Amino acid sequence: GYTLFYLSVIVLIPLSAVFIKTTELGLAEFWAVVTAPRVVATYKLTFGASLLAAAINALFGLMLAWSLVRYSFPGKKLVDALIDLPFALPTAVAGISLTALYARNGWLGQWIEGEWGIKVAFGPLGVLVALIFIGLPFVVRTVQPILEDLDTELEEAAASLGARRWQTFRYVTLPILLPALLTGFALAFARAVGEYGSVIFIAGNIPMVSEITPLIIITKLEQYDYAGATAIAVVMLVLSFILLLTINGLQAWTNKVTGRDR
Repeated sequence: GYTLFYLSVIVLIPLSAVFIKTTELGLAEFWAVVTAPRVVATYKLTFGASLLAAAINALFGLMLAWSLVRYSFPGKKLVDALIDLPFALPTAVAGISLTALYARNGWLGQWIEGEWGIKVAFGPLGVLVALIFIGLPFVVRTVQPILEDLDTELEEAAASLGARRWQTFRYVTLPILLPALLTGFALAFARAVGEYGSVIFIAGNIPMVSEITPLIIITKLEQYDYAGATAIAVVMLVLSFILLLTINGLQAWTNKVTGRDR
């Protein structure tokens, strides 16, 4: 009872209020708000960049976790501590730092944009960079404990039977890590979808180009269009729920295939 009460106060009641506020709009008005070209452009950027950032973090987060668990190298403890920096760093500070770094006159931007012609700051690529930055720790900290508990005797047995390192990883190690990797992917994706502070500084916030959905919700709130803001929030909530449900379904299927649900 206490658990359900706490869950209702913290999660269910606020989410219900969003749906209730949206009912102030008629069906036609709701559809017009959530399918406006500017709003649709923000959906594409927000969800597309979030999925891509989560996929990149899944790959490199696995590599980073693997290096921290399986290898010893100078500065290992420092690297391990730096992984948690996006957790502790205020998002606005992260956005300003990334902007200063990747702007045309920044330390990296002067080479990437000035020499190579690749614009990072104040564009969609800047959004992707910010989302990768804030999502990486979720994958590393989810996969790392599983790697630490993984029995290396399984890999040694595969190697003794003639399996190559890639074959050992593909058929022995990866099936064990996959559920945790999918969980880290889902956490990174969920974090990226709702990110605001670190993105608005580096994105440039150009309508139809680099404007994210949370920003247009804030814009409507500043214009006192509460019903319009909640309508867009409802669409984000439903789409996020569907994607996370799909990811959880994949995780459950993976557990069933690998026998980890027994």
